[in-house]
Amino acid sequence: MAAAIKTARDSAPDGRVRRWTARLGRPAAIALIAALAACAGPPAPAPSGDQALAERAARLARELILVDTHVDLPYRLNKQWEDVSVRTPGGDFDYERARAGGLDAPFMSIYVPASYQETGGAKELADRLIDMVEDLERRWPDRFAVARSAADVRRQSAAGLISLPMGMENGAPIEDDLGNLEHFWRRGIRYVTLTHSENNQICDSSYAEERRWGGLSPFGRQVVAEMNRLGIMIDVSHLSDATVDQVLELSAAPVIASHSSCRAFTPDWERNLDDERIRRLAAAGGVIHVNFGSAFLTAEANRQSQALWESFGAYKDEHGLADDDPAADAYLEQLKRENPMSLADVTDVADHIDHVVALVGVDHVGLGSDFDGVGETTPTGLEDVSFYPNLLRALLERGYDEEDLRKICGENTLRVWEEVEAVARRL
Repeated sequence: MAAAIKTARDSAPDGRVRRWTARLGRPAAIALIAALAACAGPPAPAPSGDQALAERAARLARELILVDTHVDLPYRLNKQWEDVSVRTPGGDFDYERARAGGLDAPFMSIYVPASYQETGGAKELADRLIDMVEDLERRWPDRFAVARSAADVRRQSAAGLISLPMGMENGAPIEDDLGNLEHFWRRGIRYVTLTHSENNQICDSSYAEERRWGGLSPFGRQVVAEMNRLGIMIDVSHLSDATVDQVLELSAAPVIASHSSCRAFTPDWERNLDDERIRRLAAAGGVIHVNFGSAFLTAEANRQSQALWESFGAYKDEHGLADDDPAADAYLEQLKRENPMSLADVTDVADHIDHVVALVGVDHVGLGSDFDGVGETTPTGLEDVSFYPNLLRALLERGYDEEDLRKICGENTLRVWEEVEAVARRL
């Protein structure tokens, strides 16, 4: 009986047992408590170590500000509109899954394919994609809010909203007019990936065989200075090594790699950053944000991916197709079905984070998933935006503490953003 009474007392709201005793007298109160205990059954078992760790990771995902610097939702919606205020059947991002994963601030990638550098229309496409992000806020103001500053992210997160900061992937929409940079700053662009899969008017790409500029073009050097003046973060993902070096030499503010992983795991693949450039990035106060795509994470997936994209490129050249041509899309999907990739695992993402931390410390690494950009190649256990707690759990298992996770999840990124804003005020 004593154990039953303790169980009922422990499960009763604070003060209720005391009130029962005062109103009913001790004997009647004891009888009532015993009856409740019989209904309550035995106490729930304490969670196992694995369960407790999973619950702790889920709690931290909810409590920490979680920033992901690269989510390709706008380009996905430009191809096929979906109501992302509810769970969607396709894609990696929607409101419900973002909430489940604890995501507070996914940078919306305003992605402009390199083909627009040849055909024209890059600025128009970027403006259209920005319109689309703003439309999410207009349609569902109780769920989404465009963020134009680090302070916006903090305030909106506290209010329970998912912030939608924007980064432009490919500087082609700037064209050859520095005034367009201010136009995009006013529209909410807070980082620019200087180029994408080909050299452009600003700099050389890591993917291009010919290095047109040997790094930054003369105009690109002006772009770096103007981005510092306006308060736009410079993103060195997709850049050639020489371009990264020159950006780090010229920029008055820290820079980011918004969705790049570590070349140590994918030897000779310039798209990922090598150790020396990670050190230089960190020495300048910057942050590398680990990409979740399997090809960025393991050598085997990278080899398979490069073979697939070589076949795709040859097919496009043979048939004169642009990247976003429906016929090119269809052939790419066929290639993916016929050549399934060996997927990485959530622990591979943790391995890349470990590598950066070992090189330069925990203050210089963040998350840049490339969700909705890397298709079906996301790692097992990190399939979409609902799965961030799995990564936090993997990091907790490796000994990272809550302060470490606070930095990795978002504070490192917000710090750089605030420093870029401060540089702009000084300039």
